[in-house]
Order: sequence, then C-alpha cells, then structure tokens
Amino acid sequence: MNYKKAGRYLILGVLFFLPVTFLLFLYPATHNYTPLDIVNQSVLEINQFNSNTEEKIVLKDHITVLGFLGTNPISNSIMASNLKELVYDKFKGFKKFQVVILVPNGTETEVEKLKSEISGYEDLRFWHFVFGEPDAIKTVFNSLKSKTGLNNNLETNEVFVVDKDLNQRGRLDDRTDNEIAKKAPAYRLNSYNCIEVAEIKNKMSDDLRILFTEYRQIRKGEFDSSTRRANDLKETTN
Repeated sequence: MNYKKAGRYLILGVLFFLPVTFLLFLYPATHNYTPLDIVNQSVLEINQFNSNTEEKIVLKDHITVLGFLGTNPISNSIMASNLKELVYDKFKGFKKFQVVILVPNGTETEVEKLKSEISGYEDLRFWHFVFGEPDAIKTVFNSLKSKTGLNNNLETNEVFVVDKDLNQRGRLDDRTDNEIAKKAPAYRLNSYNCIEVAEIKNKMSDDLRILFTEYRQIRKGEFDSSTRRANDLKETTN
C-alpha cells in the first residue's frame, strides 16, 4: 500500500513540476529574443488613396501587411488566398493588425469579386483594398525596399511589413544556419513572396509574431527600442 502511495505521489510530482520546469526554460527566451529588423524607414502614408468604405485607412499606428495587386486583381487570387489563409486568419485578432492592398482606380468591380472568392463567410474587417492613381501607387512602392519592381500592371507577388512608425520590417541577415557556418555573405529579406507558401508559413508568420511581441513588451515597459532601432538604421545604410 505504501508503495502505491509513493508511486502516486511521484506521478503527481512529475505532473506538477514538468510544466513548471518547461516554463522556466521558456521564460528567458521570451525576454531575449531577437527583434525584427528595420530594413527601411519613412514608408509613405497612403493619404492619396480611398477605400470603398467610410473608414479612413492609414498605415500610421498599425502593423500592416502591404500589398499591390495591380490592374487585374482577380488574376492574383492565389496570392491573395495564400495571404488570407496563412497570415490574415492567424493575426486578425491582434490589436492594430491590418492587411492593406493598393489597387488602381477602376478596379472596384474586380476587387469585389476577389473579396467574395477569398472570404467565403469569414470576417474581412481588417483587410482593406484602397484605390488610387497609378503614379500614387508607384510613389508608395518606391518608398519601400524591394529586390523586384512593380510590373506594367502595377502588381507584385511580394508583400511588405510596415510597423506603427512607418518603418519597413524584415531581416538584415536572412542566412540559414548552414550558410552562416559556411560564412556565406549576408543577404536581406525585405519582403515576402506570397506565391511561396513555405516563406509565408515560416518566415513571415515568425517575423510577425516577433513584431507583436516587441510591441507587447513596449506597452509593458520591458523593451527599449530606441538603441536597437538606431543600430538597425545604421546597418541599413552600410
């Protein structure tokens, strides 16, 4: 009987201390993560654009995934579906998160078709299409860092992460552990290709979680962003 009691207490002890031990290992990691790099500053605000709702859409004070679907938005339904299912659906409950897609004036009908195709019966309150002149679209795009340009239809498969202070976020060094071990030259990740599912699921989702963690720690007074941001900006100019 004593052996049964001892065994029972041992099992209870393991069940109690195992989660506590796990949390103790996890705790330092949550306070010593690497913040998401600033790869560019002064992304242009979208004041020249209009939405098809009464709401005024702005980038300032939001965490924004910014995209460009061009003159024929419905032709980019795969890109939009990937973005919705792999990013928007995960983060739409986070405060101040939004997806903003810039499209030319005159594409309103196609945009409605695209929204119906990707939404089903789900909530798209934090997904905004905004309409503007081609030159305005090019001007905003040119304020971003990108390896590829807009094509003739004013579209790209790349989307960009813009923080609350209109800074573009990404990675100053996107090398894998294997590439670092081989001392391969560093290269950046300024944007995320929505056709590449693995890039969206892994890199972009991870980066957004890091950014939300940063802002959560700022609210709690546990994160000093000023020094880190100054260092990031210095590196981006080199």
